[in-house]
Amino acid sequence: MIGTKAIGVVGLGVMGRNLALNIERNGFPVAGYDIDPDQRRASQERFAGRDMVVAGTLAEFLTALSTPRRILLMVPAGAPVDAVIAELRPRLARGDLLIDAGNTWFEDTRRRMAELKGTGILYIGTGVSGGEEGALRGPAMMPGGDPEAWPLVEPVFRRIAAKASDGAPCCEWIGPDGAGHFVKMIHNGIEYGDMQMICEAYFLMERALALTPDEMHDVFAEWNKGELNSYLIEITAAILAKRDPETGKPMVHVILDTAGQKGTGKWASAVAFDLGVPAQTIAIAVFARMTSALKAERVAASGVLRGPDTRFAGDRAAFVEMIRDALYASKICSYAQGFQLLRAADAEYGWRLDPGAIASLWRAGCIIRAQFLSRIKEAYDRRRDLTNLMLDPYFSAALHHASPGWRKVVATAAELGIPVPAFGSALAYFDSYRSAVLPANLLQAQRDFFGAHTYRRVDREGVFHTEWVA
Repeated sequence: MIGTKAIGVVGLGVMGRNLALNIERNGFPVAGYDIDPDQRRASQERFAGRDMVVAGTLAEFLTALSTPRRILLMVPAGAPVDAVIAELRPRLARGDLLIDAGNTWFEDTRRRMAELKGTGILYIGTGVSGGEEGALRGPAMMPGGDPEAWPLVEPVFRRIAAKASDGAPCCEWIGPDGAGHFVKMIHNGIEYGDMQMICEAYFLMERALALTPDEMHDVFAEWNKGELNSYLIEITAAILAKRDPETGKPMVHVILDTAGQKGTGKWASAVAFDLGVPAQTIAIAVFARMTSALKAERVAASGVLRGPDTRFAGDRAAFVEMIRDALYASKICSYAQGFQLLRAADAEYGWRLDPGAIASLWRAGCIIRAQFLSRIKEAYDRRRDLTNLMLDPYFSAALHHASPGWRKVVATAAELGIPVPAFGSALAYFDSYRSAVLPANLLQAQRDFFGAHTYRRVDREGVFHTEWVA
């Protein structure tokens, strides 16, 4: 007997359950399954009265699906995905489709596709961004894998995805192989940078200017009306306005300053090393989280290592505007690094990525959604072969306009002993990229001195070595 449910969801945690509800709400009947009976019971309660069923066994789950079977995996990345695929694989037929919608390492997606090659089972690795609320109301979706599988899910994905202000669904076919999960990883790397830079703006206003959370709420709310308009700026304003119901203190002041991470920012940084892309602002955001985790060591060090006074003596309102400039300019640099990673991956893997389309699908639903992304799409619409986002006329003008305040902020932070690693690394990236000459000539001479690594000359072609010690 052929089942009637259009989509199956394996993994009924909050994300899987919310995606399932989103799918059904948009007209596609759903069958769900989870190995955990508690998750099955919770899902049955949420699915009651809808065109949804929760199966008690994997066999019942598969029987409930129409053919070809379309199965969305919402299980933890890594070994759990492999385990589910191993259990499903002998029960699937040619033309059935597996969709991994978790935060999966893109090389795992490439491996799984290779392992399924020749079986007739189709595979898509789909990046999904937007958290629990996005899964329920409309996420940004980044599918990639077997191209022949896209028509099987395109109507579903486009229907359930977030819609940008122009009505376009925030879902686009990214490319073959592991392209979808790669693009999601870069999204998360950019997200790490965005969050760290916002935190540095907050820290400067609190430590250097002694602004209260309520005053900072007003600043971020105002910033959200202009070119910094974004989900992360919006929620930052909301966070700063929130009071702890137990103590009455600002909520931000009762939260311990140790940040967690799930690994995608680290992956993006590792890939930057592999592909030879200077993505230091993304990497420094990962390192900043690592530093925050050293809470006990930092507390001990604060009693030993001394620094300058952290109060700013100048015009506070003017300095707030400089911080805004630093945040916007650093954001441009961080995104430039992310899109450089996409460009390098495209050259390495031949995915034929469309940077403008990627920027467009990040305009709504996802964590880095922002007005700013429309400008990035316009930049790549002007020049598809743009080598670096900073070279686009709009962004180069913005960087030049923000540069004086940006430099003042980084210099002042150093003078006051307030760490701003993301602002500083972004400025160094900008200054390095715009420098026709860098000190790498001395570095290459050092390498040749101690290791005979050779060098090239400025005055003629060829590879050379010098006997440095007579």
